[in-house]
Amino acid sequence: MKSTVIKFGSYGLLLSIILFLFALWLGKGMSYSIQEVFGYVTMIASLSFIFFGIKHYRDQVNNGIVSLGKGFTIGLLISTFVGFGIGIADYIYTTVINPDFATEYLDSTLKTMKANLPPEEFKVQKETLVKQMKDYGGSGFMAFIMFATVVLIGLIISLISALILQRKH
Repeated sequence: MKSTVIKFGSYGLLLSIILFLFALWLGKGMSYSIQEVFGYVTMIASLSFIFFGIKHYRDQVNNGIVSLGKGFTIGLLISTFVGFGIGIADYIYTTVINPDFATEYLDSTLKTMKANLPPEEFKVQKETLVKQMKDYGGSGFMAFIMFATVVLIGLIISLISALILQRKH
C-alpha cells in the first residue's frame, strides 16, 4: 500500500504543481472567477490519481481485492500528497511570485461587491471581508486553506472511488 500511495501521490503532487503554474501563466489578466475555475480543474485533475491509485493497488498489488476501508485510506493519503503540492504552490505564489495577491483579490472583490450590492449592505459586507482578510489573509493560512480544500474534495473522491472499485473475493 505504501508504495502505491507514494507513487500515485507523487504523480498527483507533481501534476498539481505543474497545472497550478500553467493556470497562473494562462490566467494572467483573467478575472478571479475564471482563475477559480482553473483552480478547481487543477484540483480535480490532480485528484484523479486517487482512482488510479486504488485501482492499481487492487489489480496489481492485492490480487484483485480491495475493501472499502483500504481503498478509502489509499485515496485519502493520495489526496494529502496533492493537497501538499497545491498548498506549496499557493504559498510560493503568494510570497514570491505575487506577494500582493491578497490585496489585489480584496480590491477586486470589493469592486464587484460595490457594483452589485446596495450601499448599506456593501458597507457591512466590506467591513466583514476586510476583517477576514486582516485576520486570515497571511500566505501560510491561505496555503493551509488550499491544502484543506483539496483534502476535503479528495475525501469525497476517495469515497466514491473506493465504492466503485471495492472488490471482495
